[in-house]
Order: sequence, then structure tokens, then C-alpha cells
Amino acid sequence: MAIWFREYRLEELDKIGKGNMVSHLGIEFVEIGEDLLKARMPVDGRTRQPFGILHGGASVVLAETIGSYAANMVADYPNKIFVGQEINANHIRPVRSGSVTGTARPLHIGSTSQVWEIRICDDQERLVCISRITMALARSINQKGKG
Repeated sequence: MAIWFREYRLEELDKIGKGNMVSHLGIEFVEIGEDLLKARMPVDGRTRQPFGILHGGASVVLAETIGSYAANMVADYPNKIFVGQEINANHIRPVRSGSVTGTARPLHIGSTSQVWEIRICDDQERLVCISRITMALARSINQKGKG
């Protein structure tokens, strides 16, 4: 049984990212599994740092994007909205070209907080970055529409 609050489509997730940092960096969602969410990001001029390798900040943007989407997909969005409270990342190996794919899986799903692990791999499926994000409940609207 899937962990998601309802059924989602990849096109629906990509539409949410239009006109903001998600689309600017070329992030696209590629898989919604029973307990995972995957997105891909190109390694190009938008995401490289001056030394020609994937910018660590771009990896963190990818990780936070996937973790944030996933956290809200298990909640009753938009009645409950989860936002990032803390994120960390360890950069394991450099990437110069191609793309990277991040996979988010939950470590904890609570009523007011969630913790997600995001593993980012290169096109050869080698670990590039490991990240963990803590999501906090920012807003909850009860049945009568009051927060």
C-alpha cells in the first residue's frame, strides 16, 4: 500500500514546479513509487559551480525539492502544509555532466514533523550526495476551515 495521501501523477508534480526554481534548474519528476519519490536534474551551466562540477547548493535544492514534495504528498495538502525546517547534505563525488537523480524515502512520518532521506546518484547510479531533511507542519486547517 502506498504512503501517499492520494494518487498523484508525474505531470501534476512537474506543473507545480513551473515558473520557480524547480523549473529554472530543470528538475523533473520521474517516478512515484509505493514509498519513494524520484526526480532528475541536469548537470549543466545552471547547476555547475565555477570549477565545472555540480554545485553542492544545486544538490541541496534537488534534495529539498523532492523531500518537500514527498512530505506534502503524504499529508492532506493543502489542508496541511509541511515546510523544510532543517536540511543537511554530504557531497560524496563530483559530477561534471549528464544528470543526477534523487530518491526520497521517509525515515519518520509524524503528525507535525517528518524526516526524509534523499540519495542523489549520477547516471552510473554512483552515490553523489546523501541528504536528510526535517519537515515541520506549517499550517493545518481543521474541518471548519480554521487554522
